[in-house]
Amino acid sequence: MKKLMTSAMILSLMALVGCNGKKPAKEMSEIEKKVSEYAEYTLSSDLVAQLSDNEKKLLPVLIEIAEVMDDLFWEQNFGTENRAALDTISDPAVKAFALIHYGAWDGLDENKPFLPGYGAKPQGATFYPEDMSKEEFAALDDAEKTSQYTVIRRDENGALKVVPYHVEYAAQLAKVDSLLGVAIELADNEGLKNYLTKRREAFKTDDYYESDLAWMDMKDSKIDFVVGPIENYTDELFGYKTAYESFILLKDEEWSNRLAKFTSMLPEMQTLLPVEDAYKPKLEDAASDLNVYDVVYYAGDCNAASKTIAINLPNDERIHAKKGTRRLQLKNAMKAKYDMIMMPIAELMINKEQLDNVTFNAFFSNVCYHEVAHGLGVKQTVNTKESLRKALKEQYSAWEEAKADICGLFLTKQLIDKGEITDVTVEDIYVTYVAGILRSVRFGAGEAHGVANMMCFNFMQDKGAFTRDAEGKYVIDIEKTTEAMNEWAALILKVEGDGAYDYAKEYAGERGKVRSDLQADLDKIAAAGIPRDITYNQGLEALGLK
Repeated sequence: MKKLMTSAMILSLMALVGCNGKKPAKEMSEIEKKVSEYAEYTLSSDLVAQLSDNEKKLLPVLIEIAEVMDDLFWEQNFGTENRAALDTISDPAVKAFALIHYGAWDGLDENKPFLPGYGAKPQGATFYPEDMSKEEFAALDDAEKTSQYTVIRRDENGALKVVPYHVEYAAQLAKVDSLLGVAIELADNEGLKNYLTKRREAFKTDDYYESDLAWMDMKDSKIDFVVGPIENYTDELFGYKTAYESFILLKDEEWSNRLAKFTSMLPEMQTLLPVEDAYKPKLEDAASDLNVYDVVYYAGDCNAASKTIAINLPNDERIHAKKGTRRLQLKNAMKAKYDMIMMPIAELMINKEQLDNVTFNAFFSNVCYHEVAHGLGVKQTVNTKESLRKALKEQYSAWEEAKADICGLFLTKQLIDKGEITDVTVEDIYVTYVAGILRSVRFGAGEAHGVANMMCFNFMQDKGAFTRDAEGKYVIDIEKTTEAMNEWAALILKVEGDGAYDYAKEYAGERGKVRSDLQADLDKIAAAGIPRDITYNQGLEALGLK
């Protein structure tokens, strides 16, 4: 099958159909309008100049590995045969949109199908047989069926069987193994070399624990490489299975040094949460870190539809207990979304008296402490000590993202009140937060982040945190926002701590949706031609290395 060079092909197709601004909107088809909602952004970085010769030689190898992760995600999300069929599409706009979304379904519009011949997206993507029922899965007697690193297939008799990732994807992972051998030889930094060595072994065994520990210890490498099967958003059936992805990152030492002290304050922040003590157990001062990067390459899950702008990993709770997590802020990607999307939305939708309160520093802080806030609250249910992921099942991701959203805002306010953050005010973070929701709710309510956005927005609106003026622009009430923030944070922390699955499902079903008044605002934003998200021009040429 002809390899699809996703980023380059998307950009060439967008240019072909006039989605780069050369074709008037009134002359565009509906699918051309959808493609035009993605603004082009070149992933470059001044930090490349600071790399050694070996580090510059390492980047092309890491990009090759990332491209394999991209292939694997295509297989997981859409299937090999379906992907091959994309070559037969004659409409360049349809093809471009399929490449943006890695398949036939619009990830920013509740996964609605847009390719002819495709119905609703299978909830389990390709991780499970499409004809498998939940009852059949429950009857399967194999402890590995819920593993993050197995797929479910049918044997020659039609019965369900469990297949490890390293077996299912053996051909692609053999190439990864070979490339990692080259990368290990080129790695000057001992921490990076150790991580790549252990990650190489992990791809062979599907045991990522030791490589995650090595990644946590990799403190001073200029290059960071997030790679493997990591997030479970693609599995909307059970939330068990992880999807392949990759980020290639360059560390911004100056910005990282500004944030270094805040992770040590996390145990204190836990005690301040507006909830009963049972839901905020003492946090150990784990060796978490908080750093800033320029991202220079995306592949796989993180590149589908909306683009990730911050990372909080690993997801393994054993690592959390032992070493905490690493929070990586992708500054150049954040700035792109702020300049190209968020500020135009703010200028259209925020009351002019509060428009100056929308700032990049406030946006950066809100996104940054969203990731930090994943470490707050409980990791196990209060009474049964069951992991939150198991207790809340498919609801876990949405509620965890909602927790990070609102507790991140709470955390930022506390740091401002304590004089630790001095470049923004409480009003800045509140107004910017609302403008940020108007940006992110356009991603739809079809997956965990979208449901979280809507639950947050609707709760804040119902509590009077914001109103609309005579022009329909948002006016944020600072006092009511504080009250709503505290109340919403407490509710989420209790739902997680109680493992209240039935309540979580019912609440999200009722309040995790776009209401009519917000839809009218989103229609207004769309009519103004403001991009919904970005698509990347990335690779060696974009980095000036070719």
